[in-house]
Amino acid sequence: MPHVLLIEDDASVRDGMELVLRRHGYGVDTAATGEQALALLDGPDGARVELAVLDLMLPGIDGFEVCRRIRARTATLPVIMLTARGDDRDIVTGLEAGADDYVVKPVTAPVLEARIRAALRRAEPSGPVRGAETDPAGLVIDRAGLTVTKRGVLIALPPTELRLLLELSASPGRVFSREQLLASVWDHTFLGDSRIVDAAVGRLRAKLEDVPAKPRYVQTVRGFGYRFGPL
Repeated sequence: MPHVLLIEDDASVRDGMELVLRRHGYGVDTAATGEQALALLDGPDGARVELAVLDLMLPGIDGFEVCRRIRARTATLPVIMLTARGDDRDIVTGLEAGADDYVVKPVTAPVLEARIRAALRRAEPSGPVRGAETDPAGLVIDRAGLTVTKRGVLIALPPTELRLLLELSASPGRVFSREQLLASVWDHTFLGDSRIVDAAVGRLRAKLEDVPAKPRYVQTVRGFGYRFGPL
């Protein structure tokens, strides 16, 4: 079963979540601070971690900075952030820092486990498998190799951003609503939160576009959603 790193400073919450995850068959490492979590990821046990569950309100280095540092180390580790409040600013800041998803505490065991399963599925190879799609401006999406390059330079994308790009680029010109993208990319059954999609689009544009404010590839269709500009 997958191995999860649980980063939570509240001992009772941490112990309860660890128990739930172990009962569902997950391997679990725990950290009470961001410093401990980063040290674990950099150490010999870091290679076995397949997903991080990260509380935002940590002593010392807060969860936002921990997420940024995780993303600086690796683009592929899924990160689910925990927040004790449904505060829009905290949620948006966490998503912009590179989190793939979030849950608001207190969270029930079925919801947490479902979000973890969905995040791990996004990290798996995705299809359909086709050849490379090339744009004259130098963007190449290799759907078989699951790589993206721009003018010959590899662009490292976390699993969620890669799946979002694959979903949009599979049908150039088609407009996808945020609700459709939440369901197909994030596998969310609750479709009321567009912030997750908007934050992922923003991160994707920052990596793909020459001028993110004037996107060529991931375009906004006001009042409807997003589409991928034809390659």
